[in-house]
Amino acid sequence: MQLYPAIDIKGGKCVRLTQGLFDNVKVYSDTPSKMANLWASQGASFLHLVDLDGALAGRSVNETAIRGIIEAVEIPIQIGGGIRTRQNVEELLKLGARRVIIGTKAVERPEFIRELIEEFGPESIVAGIDARDGLVAVEGWERVSSVSASELCAKMKEYGVRHIVYTDISRDGMLSGPNVAATKKLTDETGLDVIASGGVSSMEDLQNLHEQGICGAIIGKALYEKRVILQDAVRRFERSNL
Repeated sequence: MQLYPAIDIKGGKCVRLTQGLFDNVKVYSDTPSKMANLWASQGASFLHLVDLDGALAGRSVNETAIRGIIEAVEIPIQIGGGIRTRQNVEELLKLGARRVIIGTKAVERPEFIRELIEEFGPESIVAGIDARDGLVAVEGWERVSSVSASELCAKMKEYGVRHIVYTDISRDGMLSGPNVAATKKLTDETGLDVIASGGVSSMEDLQNLHEQGICGAIIGKALYEKRVILQDAVRRFERSNL
């Protein structure tokens, strides 16, 4: 199982939100690149970045911090948050991102995903599916659509997507455990690499995801609050598979 330490960027700082609420912010570092270095030094083999300001603005905002992270570490990164144009995707890939995550635009115009995959390849484009009560939320989680997560996942598979980041918003930043059942359901329905996001609070949570055949897990607050020690998690869930 691939582990993805999360670095959420707001105002150029590394922060965590609770349930996606922008007025419920905790700052963990003024220098996101230092946090990236820390996770890399503890064995991270992939990083998950989110431009929170970008998610609200509908365009990349924290490019300086993102560039700093890419230059600071040698491990690959995937990034999401306000990426809604082909030009923006190309810029981030040229900057050095391994994968770009498309959320809102995937709901509003799913064909956009197909176009991106045809141009940049399926390993570069990730569909970000953020759901509240099974329905997909968009625009920085500010609005809930009428599209179900299952419906959108099926369409993404049809368009050539291989990787999906699935976030249960109600659990994000709550340390209440991931929605294992929903993540497994999407994995079983699609056969895709569905990466669980939101709620991971312990090694037991990671074990539950691992046992259900989930391909990846994003870990945020649990790392920052030291409820999960990254070195131990990497040793147990990544290197044991080598």
